[in-house]
Amino acid sequence: MGGLIKTAIERPVAILALVLLTVLFGTVALRNIPIQMSPDIEKPILQVRVNWPGASPEDVDREVVARLERELASLNGLEEMASRSSRGRARVTLTYNVSQDMDKALVLLLSKLSSVSNLPNDAKTPEVRTSNSDDSPIARMALISTIGEANDLEGLGNFLESDIIEPLGRVDGVAEVTVYGGGNREMRIFIDPEKLVQYRLTLTEVIDALRSSSTMMSVGVVNEGKRTYAVRAEAVNYTPQTAGRIVLRTDLSETGTLVPLLLSDVATIKLQVQERTSFRRLMGEDAIIINALRAQGTNVVETMKAVALVVDDLNATTLAARDLNLSIVYDETKYISSAIDLVQQNIWIGGVLALMVLLLFLRSALPTIIVFAAIPVSIIGTFVAIAGLGLSINVISLAGLAFAVGMVVDASIVSLENIFRLRQRGMSAENAAYHGARQVWAPILGSALTTVIVFIPVLMLQLPVGQLFRDIGIAISVAVLISVVVSVTVIPALASRLLRGRDDRFGALLPIPGLDHLARGFAALILRYATFAVRRRVVGLVVVGAVLAGAAGFSYRFMPQLDYLPDGNANFVFGRIFVPPGYSMDETMRIAEKMETAARPLWEGEAPADGPPAIERFFFVAFSGGAFAGASAVEPSRVAGLQSVLMTPIFSEPGAGAFVRQSSLFGRSVGGSRSIRLDVSGPDRDTILPIAYRLNEALSDRFSRREGNQIRAIPNLDNGAPQIRISPDLTALARAGVSVRELASTVDVFNDGANVIQIPIQGELIDMVLSGKDARNLTAAALSDIPVVTRAGNILRLDQLAKLEIISAPEQIRRLGGRQSLSLQLRPNEAVPLEQAVQVIEDEILVDLRADASAAGVTIAIKGAASALEETWTAMQSNVATAIAVIFLLLVVLLRNFVLPVIILLAVPVAAAGGIGGLALLNIYIRQPLDMLTMLGFVILTGVVVNNAILMIEQAMLHMREEAMDAATAIIEATRNRIRPIFMSTLTSLFGLVPLVIFPGAGSELYRGLGVVVFGGLGLSTIATLIIVPPLLSIALQSRLAGAVTTPPMINLDATKSGKV
Repeated sequence: MGGLIKTAIERPVAILALVLLTVLFGTVALRNIPIQMSPDIEKPILQVRVNWPGASPEDVDREVVARLERELASLNGLEEMASRSSRGRARVTLTYNVSQDMDKALVLLLSKLSSVSNLPNDAKTPEVRTSNSDDSPIARMALISTIGEANDLEGLGNFLESDIIEPLGRVDGVAEVTVYGGGNREMRIFIDPEKLVQYRLTLTEVIDALRSSSTMMSVGVVNEGKRTYAVRAEAVNYTPQTAGRIVLRTDLSETGTLVPLLLSDVATIKLQVQERTSFRRLMGEDAIIINALRAQGTNVVETMKAVALVVDDLNATTLAARDLNLSIVYDETKYISSAIDLVQQNIWIGGVLALMVLLLFLRSALPTIIVFAAIPVSIIGTFVAIAGLGLSINVISLAGLAFAVGMVVDASIVSLENIFRLRQRGMSAENAAYHGARQVWAPILGSALTTVIVFIPVLMLQLPVGQLFRDIGIAISVAVLISVVVSVTVIPALASRLLRGRDDRFGALLPIPGLDHLARGFAALILRYATFAVRRRVVGLVVVGAVLAGAAGFSYRFMPQLDYLPDGNANFVFGRIFVPPGYSMDETMRIAEKMETAARPLWEGEAPADGPPAIERFFFVAFSGGAFAGASAVEPSRVAGLQSVLMTPIFSEPGAGAFVRQSSLFGRSVGGSRSIRLDVSGPDRDTILPIAYRLNEALSDRFSRREGNQIRAIPNLDNGAPQIRISPDLTALARAGVSVRELASTVDVFNDGANVIQIPIQGELIDMVLSGKDARNLTAAALSDIPVVTRAGNILRLDQLAKLEIISAPEQIRRLGGRQSLSLQLRPNEAVPLEQAVQVIEDEILVDLRADASAAGVTIAIKGAASALEETWTAMQSNVATAIAVIFLLLVVLLRNFVLPVIILLAVPVAAAGGIGGLALLNIYIRQPLDMLTMLGFVILTGVVVNNAILMIEQAMLHMREEAMDAATAIIEATRNRIRPIFMSTLTSLFGLVPLVIFPGAGSELYRGLGVVVFGGLGLSTIATLIIVPPLLSIALQSRLAGAVTTPPMINLDATKSGKV
């Protein structure tokens, strides 16, 4: 290392060129790094989706899900398989081990799906979708009419697909565009049963004829001379008129000629818009809601700029011609930009505060500039590593850089302070630069390695939290390692040039009355204690024991309970509305409109100062069985007040409920990152329902909704939605000559219509639907009167051929590991930590309930964020213990001793107490839970707080080796020499952290807790180090437990220049 230092001093121009290259490469890298809110979190999840239009949940579960689960259960690496069957849809979610190669898993899954057989003929082909954090929309848009109700938004489905969805989907970085509303057109054929009887025609024959009429196929080529003609057979160019000329059958007339029976002879044909399946409203106006989802690893800011340009272009051209307007209701990048701007502001302010601290200690501009140079070089150089590792610029990685602002000057402070001390003793600038850097490079490197190594076990976490830790760990580690290089190259090179001049300039510092007196008094107090402790070792041990015992007792008393991850404070409140089973879309719309009525005054009028904030945007989508809504506030900091606006009107409706929360950064599910999911699984629904009822009642009693807790059942615990079950009378069917298939087809047609085929019209593919004339207005009572046409030419009522009864059936069937399952989701209020809520559930609710459940063959498992918290906390404890062990062994290597590292590591429990104390003080003013990101602060402390002890011990050993001091004198002198650099580096770190802790704003809740833990732990451990090290080091050295460490003799650079050493 001496050679590197010497080269840096002799070749300052080369060092300057390397610094400029580092800054240049970092600046270029910064321009190409993706910008997003938080790091990409890869979840080992794949989902299989199958659509089966019109099928009941029971049929979907039996005919689709059961077959899929049988085939997929043997997949390698599968940890959990959950399924959901609802009307017309099947979803099978596969969760793999965190170490699973997901590309390989996807290939194996597709291979398995190709062997799934016997799926219903009407079921669509299974689709596979990856599920991860990128599923959260980066933009929510609304399409509205600019001329009010005169412009109907229904029937725009194909226009939306070709003119809006496709242009948005082509934007680089947009993975998927989803749409709510804008139904397609359809050709509806209203069949007349009387005419069917007249012509002795059955519905099955009509359906077969319609399907065969749509045949389009290539039938080869014809070669003629120089030309080749492709031959294609096409059936009908569909319009309502041409469709009416479809031949259903040919009959022989009395004259012996063939007479065609046309579709128009038995039906009326209309081209119309499909019946709407949802209502959507934006700020009280009808709208179509469009969501844009980002692809993984993209630059969200650039993607949103491109989306905005497409929206502006559409509004100026295509949409303006149709009197439509597309507006961006929610833009994730607004929050991202605010959060990143705040962190950047904190970095600048922290840097300025660190500069002021340096100036306060050094009292000279030149030394201050020398040390401060470490900040831009280290921070900007880190961007090269971020780009090279494929990471992103996000609030987490920038927070790491903000923490690093104070850390990167530590090495330079130690190096320059030692140079400065030697210069004050009269050594020449070059010799002081060389020997000052050479004497401290080992403890500087050791300190940096302890800071970096502590992240290695944490970075190995394959959990979602480990992926968050990765960005901040890499940012800090790279910046600190660069600062080590700066401290032994740039600092000596600059010091050797800038500290030249008259020696008396470095003899005294510019006095600051009052402050200097206070500092000298504090230093004298520490030195008196150190002198006393090394000479009265028993008393010193008592003091050390008291400090450690006090730290342990304080930590035990004030250790807060754990949370998983912060939700964030994004300016968006999202809620789901749950209605009683079987509610129609119109009834759901009525309930959702109550919420709109309550919110309307907040965007039309002036919001009260002491009430909910004014609304910037509000929308909802209502459909049969539920609704969802979203709102943003004019004042983003008050957006949480809109939760009650959305919830209160819903709970006034009997049987209805709502689950509303502020948008979460790390959890797209309704509960976000603070949800507890209790899975109740058993052999069948009838067995698990009683247990689920009792659990729901117990949760509602213990976690009252009046206190801000939210509970919901998935699916609903009610007895199910009303269902009309048709049981065919096989004897009656045989007598009438009607098959079960024909009966089912008849009910399908005369109920709400049956999709027969898709046909091309004006370049679009639309559905051809066969129905009765009153299909859309059919009542439950009228269902028994559905006409069934027999082959004999008779019309029978449905109730003559089948038994009809109204029963209760589930709207959704869930399975977990092949067993039927119900889930209860709890989101405790903000004042209840997740760990505390889980303890209450385990100790007060499940302790008795599990026994009864087990007797019935029912299991209750705690999942969601609660299980993720437990898994992460267990892994964190193990990895932190590993990190401490690695630091210990590293110190053993550096110090060549097993006792001295123990003394150094005693600062860790004191630092933990300081971090807990910092959290406790912060919670007096601002709620800050001990979540997993905050817990990372304790990990950082483990590697940082040992640095001061390392410096003191190395300095004492140096005095003993090079100045032949006895142990006691060496310790006292080391304390004297290290007080100033210790407090200089500590205060620069602490002042660099101040903006992160005290400035509120977008994203600040992600790193505020982490910052206050590091602030409190570093501050307290610095004082504790000065108390603990002197007496313990005295015992270790004087007991001859410390091994000897040799150091090369000092080299006189002035002598080397003349050829003498």
